Amino acid sequence: MSVKILVPTTLQPFTNNQPTIDCDGNSVAELLEQLEVKCPGIKARLCDDSGQPRRFLNLYVNDEDIRFLEGTATALADGDKVSIVPAVAGG
Repeated sequence: MSVKILVPTTLQPFTNNQPTIDCDGNSVAELLEQLEVKCPGIKARLCDDSGQPRRFLNLYVNDEDIRFLEGTATALADGDKVSIVPAVAGG
């Protein structure tokens, strides 16, 4: 099963400057583990010490925010797209 991860520019140094990475995983948590295998060091930027996404980071499966689904336990299907979206603040 292949899931496409859309990587923001600020994290692309971890992906050899690739804007998308294809990974396998049955859940968002598994996908993040697979992403770390392919792109060492990226998970520390995405997750806190407990393995949960950092507060300033939003993850979407297709167009749905995982906070309103099952969090990192959100199931994935072949062909899904997971977007990593850093929060933006300011005024």
